[in-house]
Amino acid sequence: MILYSTQQKSSDVSFEEAIFRGLPPDNGLYMPTEIQRMPAAFFEQIHTLTLPEIAEAVCQNLLGHDLSPAEIKSIITSSMTFEAPLFDLEPGVQVLELFHGPSMAFKDFGARFMAAVMSHYLQKHQREIRILVATSGDTGGAVAQGFFQTPGISVTILYPSGKVSDIQEKQLTTLGGNVQALEIDGTFDDCQRLVKQAFLDEELRGQFNLASANSINIARLIPQSFYYFAAYAALRKQGNQKPVVFSVPSGNFGNLSAGLMAYQMGLPVQAFIAACNENHPVPDYLASGIYEPSPSVETISNAMDVGSPSNFVRMQILAGAEWSKVASLVKGYATDDDKTKEVMADVFARTGYIMCPHTAVGYDGLMQYQAENSGDYVGVVLSTAHYAKFLPTVEAVLGQRVPVPQRLADLLDLQKKSVRLGTDFEGFKAYLLA
Repeated sequence: MILYSTQQKSSDVSFEEAIFRGLPPDNGLYMPTEIQRMPAAFFEQIHTLTLPEIAEAVCQNLLGHDLSPAEIKSIITSSMTFEAPLFDLEPGVQVLELFHGPSMAFKDFGARFMAAVMSHYLQKHQREIRILVATSGDTGGAVAQGFFQTPGISVTILYPSGKVSDIQEKQLTTLGGNVQALEIDGTFDDCQRLVKQAFLDEELRGQFNLASANSINIARLIPQSFYYFAAYAALRKQGNQKPVVFSVPSGNFGNLSAGLMAYQMGLPVQAFIAACNENHPVPDYLASGIYEPSPSVETISNAMDVGSPSNFVRMQILAGAEWSKVASLVKGYATDDDKTKEVMADVFARTGYIMCPHTAVGYDGLMQYQAENSGDYVGVVLSTAHYAKFLPTVEAVLGQRVPVPQRLADLLDLQKKSVRLGTDFEGFKAYLLA
């Protein structure tokens, strides 16, 4: 895979160089120069394939020139150790459960794959690296779990103080070892800005081999495309031949961009829904053609509290670049906190199914799409995290206690270990150099 910078002011690079650089020197994002379609035979037999088999086929299509079949198989075998099942919620609505990994969030797919790929190259070249990652909630826990005790890798996670749930915070602050947590007195956008500045700082790049595990890193997007294919396979296995609409709870837009990568590889999709909370510059863009990032607003679906999505330009390119093409494929909807709570309570009352706030935003996005678009299609809502990661909110909305998986309950008794920093880059840089 050869990758170019979206700013088009830096040289093209290999897949290996892209994943370790994270960002190009010109502050763009790496994108493949070419995305080949999957062969027709793949879609003819997709309903017979397991998730790891689908992942291997997609990896071979994208990375066959970078990794051997044996290397791809080893990476997939070590990272794709959990499923992404479909839950039949109600007629015409399926929930794609992406929370069955170690940190119980969809980002386990990207973090574990990325850790396996990086470990492969680091062992091959006898190198060490330092991962910098900003999180608005679930990325931190997934990266902490995915990279914990991985030889040759140290991890520094930046998260906004007071703006992640208790369980999310414990997931990224209690491991220790090669995982360090920085509690930033600001927003996720501040955390993301600090990480981006670090990658462009010559002194830091000279001191460390820096890499990113945010969705700005192309290695995060590739494995997130796997479960879009897997959902399509599961529908076909059920005998469902209807067109598919994916509703994606969206913050930094890596997840939706991964779905668009699958679309570019030939996955039949009628539409993608960019389901956002009260941070909705992308739905506004899809409606008007004008993109205006804004400071993030705090909501109960905190992992989506992003006012300036890093992957916006990737979404544009993968959906057709021109606004008219993007808006014909991607539909944007916003849901405020009151409506999110209403959806959580209503779905539970009708079906007994418990949704986290992010999944509820995705469900409401699909409902808004259905109100505007008649036809015979199946809607797939991506459930991005287990509801228990947002326990106080969920129990307050439902008015009752809910079951908590033991591995999450155990976290609450662990001691948080973090370093508190401000939002100034010089303070962050001094911490890293020290």
